[in-house]
Parts: sequence; C-alpha cells; structure tokens
Amino acid sequence: MTTITKPKHFLSIADLTPEGLTTLLQRAAAFKAGRESTRLAGRTLALLFEKPSLRTRVSFHVAMRQLEGDCLYLSPEEVGLGKREAVRDIAAVLSRYVDALAVRTFAQENLDLLARYGSIPVINALTDDEHPCQALADVLTLWERRGGPRGLTLAYIGDANNCANSLLYATTMLGTSFRIASPVGYQLQPERLRKAQGYAARSGATVFLTEDPGEAVRGADAVYTDVWTSMGQEREQALRQEAFAGYQVTAALLAAAKPGAILLHPLPAHHGEEVAEGVLYLPASAVFDQAENRLHVQKAVLATLLEG
Repeated sequence: MTTITKPKHFLSIADLTPEGLTTLLQRAAAFKAGRESTRLAGRTLALLFEKPSLRTRVSFHVAMRQLEGDCLYLSPEEVGLGKREAVRDIAAVLSRYVDALAVRTFAQENLDLLARYGSIPVINALTDDEHPCQALADVLTLWERRGGPRGLTLAYIGDANNCANSLLYATTMLGTSFRIASPVGYQLQPERLRKAQGYAARSGATVFLTEDPGEAVRGADAVYTDVWTSMGQEREQALRQEAFAGYQVTAALLAAAKPGAILLHPLPAHHGEEVAEGVLYLPASAVFDQAENRLHVQKAVLATLLEG
C-alpha cells in the first residue's frame, strides 16, 4: 500500500504538498497499470451535483464500483443545495448515511460549507473556482506522453477559468512551467498568480502571462484549451466569443509548439470555437487519454481518502 499523508478533504490542488501530489499521481498510474489493489467494499460515495456531467459522473461511479464500493447520484432537484435545504443540514444528514461526497456545484462556498459541517471527506468534482480532479488527469496525461514533470512547459490558451486555476497550481507545484494567453479581462486573478509563483519559486518552474497565443505556445510541450463560455456564463456568450476570437487552437498554432507537443482539452469541446474543426482528432491530441485518466486519478483520490 502506498504511504501518503492523508488529507481530510480534496477541495483544491493547494490542499496537497508537492510530495503528496506526486504520490497521488503515482498511485493513479498504479491503478491504471493494475498494480494497486486497494478496495473499498462497504463504502458508499454520494455524487451531489448541481451541474450536468458526463465524464465526472461516469468516472466517479465506475471508479467506486471497480473499487468494490457503492455510489449514488443526487440530482439538483432532489437536494436543492442551499435552496430546498440548508447546506449545513445537508452536510449533517449525508454524513450519517454515506462515507464521502463528491460535489459538483457553482459556488466554492457551498463546497467549503459541506466540508466544514460534515464529518466525511468532501471531494471537489468542479466548482466555478477550481477543478482539481481534472488537473490530476491533465498532469498524469502529460507525464505519460511527455515524461516529467520537471523541465516541461504547458501553454494554456483561453479563459483563466476553474480548469486553468487548478492546472496552474499542479504544474508549478511539480516543476512544469505554465504559460497562459488570455485577453484582458479574462486573465489569472492576482492572488492565484501569487500563489503559483510561490510554488514555481520552490520547484524551479516559471509562470508567464501574455495576450499572444503564438508567444505562449512557442517551445511548449503541451497546448491546452477549454471552452470560452462555461456553465453559468451563457448570458456572456456573445461577449466572450468576440473577446476570444483570436484564441482558437488551430493545427497551425499547435505546430508552432515544440515538435511532439500534445493537445489537451478537458471536454466537452465546442468544435469550431476554442478548437478548430478536426484538430481534436489529430495524432497530437491526447484528449481522450486525458478523459480516461479521470477514472484512474479518481480511484487514487477515493482510495486515499477512504482506505482503512
């Protein structure tokens, strides 16, 4: 069994030390290779979701079942997080029934309240602020395809959203340099940038901000993009499409990166917007490996929080 300092919750990549993050990723790789034997028989995971999901819901459900535990899904209508019932009460009740919560919600505050008032581990399955499980899958895929983590460079093209925030922390914590090209108004928040620069100073990575996608991808080992309009931002769609018009990842932009560079995208993709038609299916694309790796990293998270 892998030894790791056991966190109580997994709300952010920042909950982990660099050593803990490395061990978690190594454990995910062991699950993928069939070398990890931890089982969670008799344990139950509840999926408490306010947002729709394909990869997150299925990967958590399958992960828990393959670990011989149980999983149940709670829809927005059934729970009414903070509306039909107070978040504090939900946390107290579910702590009497299940062994862990994976929460997919809008407000980070709701996640923090569930962790504060519940007595069971809480996993961030996506909020508007962070998507740490996705970042684990991103880094695992980068390692598989490009080796690492030290000395690599990842170029992120687009909105400094929840995926960007978590990936920023994970890469800089482990020694992978992070470049991001975003238009004014959609750039990294100063407090997140300062935190990442602290990680980078200790790991030997760098953080670079630009408005020019070409400058960001030059010499990069991976090019990452995400949708321009995330869930809950639909009213901003027209404004965002105008702001990000020059930030599409095309075959030409991908070719400007280092030879052998890979393409990453958390999915779902809006073909013809953030990624040009057909680019997701080029040989350089590691997008579907990345999606598969959600299963393996979530096994590692669940095992770490629930074993014993």
